[in-house]
Parts: sequence; structure tokens; C-alpha cells
Amino acid sequence: MAMSLLEIIQLVGYSAGAALHLWIGKLLLTKRRRTVERILLCLTVAIGLWHASNLFLTLYGSLGLARWYASLRMAETIAVVTITLAYSLLLHIHLHLWANARQRPLTRFERVRVYLSYIPLLFLTIAIPPIWTEPYAPMLERLSHLVLPFALWAAYVLALVAVTDLLIARNVAEANEKSLMRTLAISFIFVAILMLAAYAFNLGGGTIWAGYLRIAANLGSLLPTSLLAYHIYRYRYLELIIERSLFVAVFAIIVLIGYLYGVRLFGDWLTSRYGLREGVIEPLLIIALVLTAVPLHYRLRRWVHELFVRETEIYRNLLGEAGTQRWSWERLPQFLDLAARKMEEALRLERVQFIIPRVSDHELERDWEERLLQRIEAQEMIENDSLLAEHGWTLARALRWESELLGVMLVKASEFTSDVYAALEVVARQIAIVVRDCRLVEENLKLERELAEGERLAALGQMAATIAHEIKNPLSAIKSIVQVMREDERLQVDYKRDLDMIIGETDRLSRSLAQLLGFARKPSAEERSRSDALVQNLIALFRAEAQRRGVNLELRADAACELDAQRTIALRDSLSNLISNALQATPAGMSVRVELFIEDETLCCRVSDEGHGVPAHLRERIWEPFFTTRQRGTGLGLAIVRKRMEEIGGAARYLAERERGACFELRLPLRDRTSARSL
Repeated sequence: MAMSLLEIIQLVGYSAGAALHLWIGKLLLTKRRRTVERILLCLTVAIGLWHASNLFLTLYGSLGLARWYASLRMAETIAVVTITLAYSLLLHIHLHLWANARQRPLTRFERVRVYLSYIPLLFLTIAIPPIWTEPYAPMLERLSHLVLPFALWAAYVLALVAVTDLLIARNVAEANEKSLMRTLAISFIFVAILMLAAYAFNLGGGTIWAGYLRIAANLGSLLPTSLLAYHIYRYRYLELIIERSLFVAVFAIIVLIGYLYGVRLFGDWLTSRYGLREGVIEPLLIIALVLTAVPLHYRLRRWVHELFVRETEIYRNLLGEAGTQRWSWERLPQFLDLAARKMEEALRLERVQFIIPRVSDHELERDWEERLLQRIEAQEMIENDSLLAEHGWTLARALRWESELLGVMLVKASEFTSDVYAALEVVARQIAIVVRDCRLVEENLKLERELAEGERLAALGQMAATIAHEIKNPLSAIKSIVQVMREDERLQVDYKRDLDMIIGETDRLSRSLAQLLGFARKPSAEERSRSDALVQNLIALFRAEAQRRGVNLELRADAACELDAQRTIALRDSLSNLISNALQATPAGMSVRVELFIEDETLCCRVSDEGHGVPAHLRERIWEPFFTTRQRGTGLGLAIVRKRMEEIGGAARYLAERERGACFELRLPLRDRTSARSL
């Protein structure tokens, strides 16, 4: 006796339900990091076991086996337990999804609702004993008095989670998650209607349609689960990946349905209608199915490609490129160009470009890009905007990692479908991950360089301190002896010029030794000071030397702020070196200017001269210890400046925009903005 259509639907439906749910459960088994994932794992396993137990009951009845009552009772017990547990888990997971959408943990009331959602499990104490104690009968006959309450409970749960999904869709920002929640809500409402029609109102009772309606209600869980599987495959929802082989299996099930019922039913109809010979029509139809399988497979593959694969191939290729090569910050533009070309080809876009600010946070080359970054900080996407249209773009999408804005993706296209919007969202997330990884690599390399430079400077400082201490005592002895010799009148007459030269050179060497010791030592604690008073005192100290060299020393102090001991020492050492260098580099009759002001909540001090300036090819090397362009210099002045400023969280830089002379700037972020003021 041939299987009926109802039996085929049961067989295929329960098989697909068991396979799909248990397969998703297998994927979730490798995750289990978050509470939502763990609850979803329990839910998919419960529904999968429910489908598997119904599949066993269907096969048992279709094969006409002897009554193995123990196996039947066990399958029915599993079916009752898992379907009861499934609706409680459905409520449980939606409470967590709602809390996650609001970006907060469960409230106390929601935690109470979690426990209340499992109260229906108590009714298992009423439902399970009759399965094992009473004479065997189909499950729905023995538990007929519980069918209506359960149908009402199931419809209530489905309606409640549907409303929850709609509310979640209003709170989430991502387009694909918003679409998922809305379609899930519609599917839950549809399944609730089927449950009420089949089990509460018993529509079609006494007819064959009642059986189809109940099977549709039983297989209703396939609808939301299929939607979930679709989003997992296409958008990597919950960071899961479903292989294409699963969809190949679905295609095989479709062919199986066509063979088991379609071909046989059509063959029987031809035989009865036209009196054709039995046993001949079915092989002919199978041959026709085989002949049409190739073009059918080609068309189906194109359809699946459009539905599932086209957009996912983009980020799969991008992930492959990102994974097979180690992209650095310098090579990031190459990767972004590759990503833009792939997106243009796959999504049929006119043009794609990425704007990624540099790690050093320097100003963007074009002012409109900076304005665009500021505007997109508070939103995910900008479309049909005057700023974009002015520069030839249609859409801008933020590249974010968690809450940090890493850049912007610009797209030009004549129109956007919902699939393209979803693909752009997924690709933007993948690009943001690559940019973040490149930044982490760059920051790690920068930190390693700073550590290596710090170790080198520490070694140089130790060496400088050792040398300075070894030379200082003999130098002091030489100077003392020469000073005693100058008191001798006979020597003073014959060797005055030589003795003065020795004392002058010993003084110069003492200053060099002081610089060496200054480079090696750490700042000591001193009294606090005000920035304007500190600069005025330094100007007073250097005034005599400026007059001796014939250089005008000018001061403009337009700001005052309190400096702690460490900052006082660092700023005084740095300014002393800069003013000393400026006086040595400035010809007589020219000027050295010192300026103190506040800019962007930063204390700034500039020292500018009217000398020859610094050649462009030496501007990076001037900060290196022991690098000097003067014949008798130590090369430690600017190294001390940068070292001292970095120790207090500041910075020293050379300003190259001047036409004549050199200009150095010290920048120190203000800690207490209330005490800082402009004068």
C-alpha cells in the first residue's frame, strides 16, 4: 500500500525538523559563551528531540510493526516533555533578548518572570503517568483533556514573544537583526493561529483537512527556525556558520518529495485515465526527471545564489583575504581597495571608498571628510544627504568596533535593495574588524619601539652618568689648580691668556657634564610654580647672555596655570635647552621670541629664533641623543627636551611652516582646567 500525502509530509517534515534543530544545536554547542546562546542551545535541542520522537512515531505506524509499547511510551514521553519545555525556554530566551536590546541585565521582575515561565512543567506530573500506567493508546487520545489548555498556553506564549520581537526590532540599530525580529514575530503569530485552529477550535474536524491542519501546526516550529538558519547562513547571526551542504540536503528532500508522491501520483492518474500499462509510466517519468535535473539544478542554483550566496561571498572572500595575509597599517589601503572592488562587482555598485583616520589622529586631508565623521558619530548610516551629494556619494555607513568609530564606508549607487543594505551592514562589520586588528598591530609595534627606545636611552643615560662622574672630579681639580696659578703674579703676567682659556674650557666641559647628568637623572620633587612666573624667571636668567651676544630676547606670556613639582622641573629643563639653542643659533641684531599661551585645553610654549633653521633632512634626527650639527655641542639638548616632556605626558615638536629661523613648541595637556586662565 502506497504512502499517503499526509504520511509523506509527516515523514519529510519531522525529518527536516529534527535535522535542522539538532544541527543548529550542534553549532551552538561550540559557542555557549553568553546566556542567550546557552538557552537557545537548550531550545533547539528540545525542539529537535520533539521532532525526532514524532518521526519515530510516524515511522512506527507507517511500517506496520508490532506494538512495541515500551518504545512508543518512551517516544511519547520525550515528545510531551520537550514540547512543554520548549515554550518555557522560548519565553526565557525572549526575556534575555529584550534585556540585551535595551543594553542592560535582567531586572528583578524579569528574573521572577523567568522562574514563572517554567511553571507549566509542573503539569508533566499529570501528563506523564497516564502514558505509562494506562493501556496503550495514541498520545492525543489519552491526553485529550490537556490538549485545549496546552493549545491556549502555546498561543499565549507565541503571541507574547511576537510582541516582544516587534519591540526588539524597534530598539536594535542593525537592519538585518531588525528584519529578523520582524519576520520572526510574523512567523510566531502564524504558528499561534495554526495552534488555535487545529487544537482549540478543531477546524475541519471529521475531515481529512483536520489531519493536514494538525500536521501544519506540529511543523510550525520549522518556520521560525528556518528564518533563523537563513540569517545564520547569510549574515552569520550569533557568529555562527552553516555550510552550504545543509541547503543541498534541503534540495535532496524536495527531490525526494517529488519522487515519493508527485511521480507516483501522476503515474497512477495516467494509468487510470488512459488505461496505460502499469509499471511503465513510473520509469518513464523518472527518466524525464533525470533529464530535466540538470537544467533544473542550474536554475535552482542561480536562485539559491541570488537568495543566499551572492552577498555572503563578499565577506567570505574578505575574511579569506584578511585571514590568509597579515595586513599591517601601511598595507591597509591595499586591502580597502581590494574590498571596494569586490563590493562593486558583487553588489553592482558604481563606486565604493573607505575613510579611515590615521592612528596618529592627524587632521584629515579634506575638511568635508572630517565633518562627515563628526556627523556619523551619532548614527549608523547617512543616505541622500546634501554633503554626500555634493561630493558624488549616495550613502555613508559607519565602521564601528563596539562603540568606537573607526571610519566611514562611502557608496555610490542608483538604488539600494534591502539585500544590498543588509550586505553593506555585514561587510562594514568585517571591514571594521580588519581595521581594528591593523590598529592593534600598529599600536603594539609602536609600543615595542618605545620600549626598545626607552631601554636604549636608559643605557645611554647610565653610560653618560658614569662618564660624567669619572670626568667631573679631575676637571674640578684642574680648575682649582689653574685658579691657584692665576694668583701667582709672575704666572699671571706670562700665561694670563692661556690660564683664562683653560678656565673657559673647563667651564664649558662642566656645562656639558651637567647636560649629561641632566639626561641621566630623574626629576626630583620641588615646590609648585606658576607657568608665567617660571618662564619670566628663565628669561631673566638668560637676559645677560642674550645681551652679551647682541640678541633681543622677547617674551609674550598670555596664560597662567599651576604646575606641580614634576611638571615644573620638566618644563624648566626643556625651556632652558630651547632658549640656549635659540641664542646660539641667532646672529647679533636678531631676536629670540618666547610665547606662552593656552590652546585647545593645552598649555603651549613656543621658542622661535631668526637663525638658519633646521634642514628638512635633519628634522627627524635632531631629537636623537648625541646628534649635533655644532662642532662643540653634546647633542643632548633636544633629546633632554623630548624626554622631559614625554615624562609628564606632554610633547615637543618642530614647527616647519616658518620661512626664516627655527621654531620649537612644547605642548602640555592641562590637568586642572579651572586654575588655568589667559592673561
